[in-house]
Amino acid sequence: MHERTFKVLEFAKVREQLVNHVSSSLGREKVENLLPSSKFEEVIKLQEETDEAVKVLRLKGNVPLGGIFDIRTHIKRAEIGGMLSPHELMQVASTIHSSRIMKRFIEELANEKIDIPILLSFAHRIVVLAELEEKIKTAVDDNGDVLDSASDRLRTLRHQLRGNEARIRSKLEGMIRSANAQKMLSDAIITIRNDRFVIPVKQEYRGHYGGIIHDQSSSGQTLFIEPQSIVQLNNELQEIRVKEQQEIERILTHLTAAVAESNSFLLEIVHILASFDFIFAKARYGNSIKGSKPLINNQGVINLFKARHPLISADEVIANDFSLGKDYTTMVITGPNTGGKTVTLKTVGLCTLMAQAGLQIPALDGSQLAVFAEVYADIGDEQSIEQNLSTFSSHMVNIVDILLHADCNSLVLFDELGAGTDPQEGAALAISILDEVYNRGARVIATTHYPELKAYGYNREGVINASVEFDIETLSPTFKLLIGVPGRSNAFEIAKRLGLNEKVIKNAKTYISADSSKVENMIASLERSKRQADDELTEAHELLQQAEKLHQDLQKELSNYFEQKDKLLGRAKKESVEIVEKAKIEAEQIISELRKLRFEKHAEIKEHELIHAKKRLEDVTPQIDTSTKHVKRPIKKHSFSPGDEVKVLSFDQVGYLIEKLSEQEWHVQIGILKMKVDETDMEFISKPKKVETKPLATVKGKGYHVSLELDLRGERFEAALQKLEKYIDDALLAGYPRVTIIHGKGTGALRQGVQEYLKNHRAVKHIRFGEAGEGGTGVTVVQFK
Repeated sequence: MHERTFKVLEFAKVREQLVNHVSSSLGREKVENLLPSSKFEEVIKLQEETDEAVKVLRLKGNVPLGGIFDIRTHIKRAEIGGMLSPHELMQVASTIHSSRIMKRFIEELANEKIDIPILLSFAHRIVVLAELEEKIKTAVDDNGDVLDSASDRLRTLRHQLRGNEARIRSKLEGMIRSANAQKMLSDAIITIRNDRFVIPVKQEYRGHYGGIIHDQSSSGQTLFIEPQSIVQLNNELQEIRVKEQQEIERILTHLTAAVAESNSFLLEIVHILASFDFIFAKARYGNSIKGSKPLINNQGVINLFKARHPLISADEVIANDFSLGKDYTTMVITGPNTGGKTVTLKTVGLCTLMAQAGLQIPALDGSQLAVFAEVYADIGDEQSIEQNLSTFSSHMVNIVDILLHADCNSLVLFDELGAGTDPQEGAALAISILDEVYNRGARVIATTHYPELKAYGYNREGVINASVEFDIETLSPTFKLLIGVPGRSNAFEIAKRLGLNEKVIKNAKTYISADSSKVENMIASLERSKRQADDELTEAHELLQQAEKLHQDLQKELSNYFEQKDKLLGRAKKESVEIVEKAKIEAEQIISELRKLRFEKHAEIKEHELIHAKKRLEDVTPQIDTSTKHVKRPIKKHSFSPGDEVKVLSFDQVGYLIEKLSEQEWHVQIGILKMKVDETDMEFISKPKKVETKPLATVKGKGYHVSLELDLRGERFEAALQKLEKYIDDALLAGYPRVTIIHGKGTGALRQGVQEYLKNHRAVKHIRFGEAGEGGTGVTVVQFK
């Protein structure tokens, strides 16, 4: 893709944000070289690997990517026979350790049945070099120092070093503690010069200790002398140090050779760890922008839900829906300057580049983006004094280049197309350019403030108008994209709000043609209609969710009720049987005793009387019906009519008939629910109560039936209160203990007015907002005295 496209869409700034989430220089390098791919299969894979990393972060919170170093130069030097330093060997061991931990981490996730095939394939490619890691860690510590345990010879040499140093210090300490030391020494300390132990002697006593002078103070009054008595000991110490250094070099050479032997495995480890770091950086960046994985297609379809520009602060950015490529392939966004047209253009372009680079996009789940071979962008003021190009000329240079290469696999973005020249000629040129790229099958988004292009979207199939909403009250854009509605001029409204004389405005309007005035009025009407439709759609969606939840809750409660009812009936029958059985056992015992008495005492009790008594006991034993089926009672045929009070048998609830839907089905109001019920599932209770007419009042209603709820949404404030007043009177006359007033949420003015009226009504006992399943703060439930 063109470097200019990356520049004007600010893709480099996305990379700058992404680089803040890497864990190593390896990941940083991959981020700095990140470019979008134009291959469909590759983009799918890039998105899948990012999504797998997001899944891992969601489940585990983090990944063990610490301790990774770029050891490629170390490996190269080892290959050509160089010797690695202890610090470099430590970095090699740390990187091997990180690869081993990361491999185990990913494989354990796979064992937990977490589906991460791409990450698992990377982990399988890591060769565990535990032996090399152990060799290095035995010889070198985390600070890059060679340990005594590196070899037996090194341990022996260092033991000798420490012994010699102790003897030298002991001798020197004896000297600085002697009786004359305070007089001859500048300070009673032992120090080191040229790797040899010395003492600070005053200039005038230089001959007292003999030996070698190694240094003097800046004033020349103190000489650092190695006393003659320890010269030999210092010489022996130096010999041991030379041997120690030779042994260290031998150890490092041996370890470097081991690194060289494993060079191919180590390079593969570096490559895989760099990929892991890069992939998880993409995942962390996606989380930071609240991004989602887009659905990728190669049909040129763009469908974004609540898309945001990733470089604008979350507190300021406005989310917009956007679609292109299905019903229309070209979108012309019209409207005033500083209205957000360019931001919309850049949002779509930048989201496309991000998706093709394997990054998640700042939009809701389910958003779609296409893979384009090229993304062309002519955005911004390209005036160049050095090249002697005006704004128009500079734009034309870019557009000429775009027209040379754009095809059906291209996304083309034009900002202020045709600007910088005569308006009439610029508009004509803009239309011709749009026709050319449209005919080539490219996906095109263009912004313009030419009114001539407003009609362009209506006159050509596959082209749609759009605009960015402008708030006349605040004299500022809302940055909300309105698809299907062209932008309109707000000059007269703005001038009026700013205080321009009404006479001047009226005079100006006379210079506008009748057709232009009609178009502006039509656009204003479209804006109002779309805004109202969007608000109603949002409210309808909320109400639908509430109704579905309420229906589910009701079904669950009814199911629990019938289940509990059956349990209680079964338990009661079982207990009654147990009581009777117990009574029968006692009766058997009594009869047995009576027989015994008859035989023993010759009592006058006849056998048939005993059998009759036993039969009477058996007759009172109830039978348990283990079947859970409800036996339908015979229902008397009744001619139902609207307003009838009926009992819905399947729910065991009382309601009112609203209207007849078919031969056998009715709409029944049960509380705040309306449902379809078959006549066979209804039992007639009573006709609606007729209210006696009085001289001073007349009660009217649907078939003398008053609904249990009043919907005031969409009513003007005064009209709503009048309806409310009449409804409360009707509900009181109907004898309802409780009703529901639906006023919606909105600005809260209607809700407040309704509640103020109800609080002051003499017949109202208590009011409250609806529960979560009743409509929340959008409804008020009224309880009468």
